[in-house]
Amino acid sequence: MSGATRALHLAVNGTAHNLELDPHRTLLDVLRAELGLKGPKYGCGMAQCGACTVLIDGAPARACVLRVGKLAGRAVTTLEGLADPDTGALHPVQSGFIAEEGAQCGYCLNGMIMSAVALLRQDPSPSEARIRAALAHNLCRCGTHTEIVASVQRAAERLAASPDRQAASAKVTTA
Repeated sequence: MSGATRALHLAVNGTAHNLELDPHRTLLDVLRAELGLKGPKYGCGMAQCGACTVLIDGAPARACVLRVGKLAGRAVTTLEGLADPDTGALHPVQSGFIAEEGAQCGYCLNGMIMSAVALLRQDPSPSEARIRAALAHNLCRCGTHTEIVASVQRAAERLAASPDRQAASAKVTTA
């Protein structure tokens, strides 16, 4: 770490933030300490467990290893940014996890949800095998894998039935 600070523009959950900080800090540290966002969790610190997963321009990424200085001009979405900002309605993946009881301790929840959102943007009707493959790099120690897969399947059904499905998908990638 250099310790030198510089002005950085960071777009998180559709809001522009102008921050003065060390560009070598991790995105996870800045999200939690500077912006007060607690969705992404610190797990392993080595991009192995998935607890810190966020979306960068709509693609899942591990915030614990990303340097904030490299994210200028990129749209960052956290768990907090998935809900509709006008109504507060949860994203279909979030409500799918509630309906199917897809979490126990909550440690993996952030990463599972963010990875599922990215998956459903790419493949709106994934098979069980595709869901399992997309979530394989998110560590769950509670063993709720069956409920997690059911949560993603429920979200896919809700998204397919939604008249403004495209608008919900586009919201995740705009800054």
